[in-house]
Amino acid sequence: MSVLIKPIITEKMTSLSEDLNHYGFLVVKGSNKVEIKKAIEEKYGVSVTAVRTVNYSGKSKSRYTKGGMIEGKTNSYKKAIVSVAEGDMIDFYSNI
Repeated sequence: MSVLIKPIITEKMTSLSEDLNHYGFLVVKGSNKVEIKKAIEEKYGVSVTAVRTVNYSGKSKSRYTKGGMIEGKTNSYKKAIVSVAEGDMIDFYSNI
């Protein structure tokens, strides 16, 4: 099973990748920094210098509808921000 779920391609992460060589990925909740580093180096062929992880918890949401009040919860996830060595680059759009 792969540690990486998908890359995060947002306006903020794109500017970080252009300026500082930082890339964001959604990863499996139980993964650690060493596993994330190995997975990215194998998949993209770059050398990773640092990995930072953030755990996001799900939030309770509620809304009013015609049928009454609906309550639910958003998903929890883990995000990894990876620093790549100077001169290396990850191209997410090469397979399109």
